[in-house]
Amino acid sequence: MSEVKLRRGEPVEKAIRRLKKKLDREQTLVQVRLHRRFEKPSAKKRRKQKAARFAAMLKERYAEY
Repeated sequence: MSEVKLRRGEPVEKAIRRLKKKLDREQTLVQVRLHRRFEKPSAKKRRKQKAARFAAMLKERYAEY
């Protein structure tokens, strides 16, 4: 469980921003969203292949820069 302690004199908004950044780095929210419902193994494989194809396309597109 991620936690952020409020520093002395620190506004709550800034602490919330630090918490959000920490959750993004740990990919906590991504995992929660993925586990909200059951995903069939074939659908998971298809999703990962689609992401890999997209990443390869971007890598190829910007390889010459």
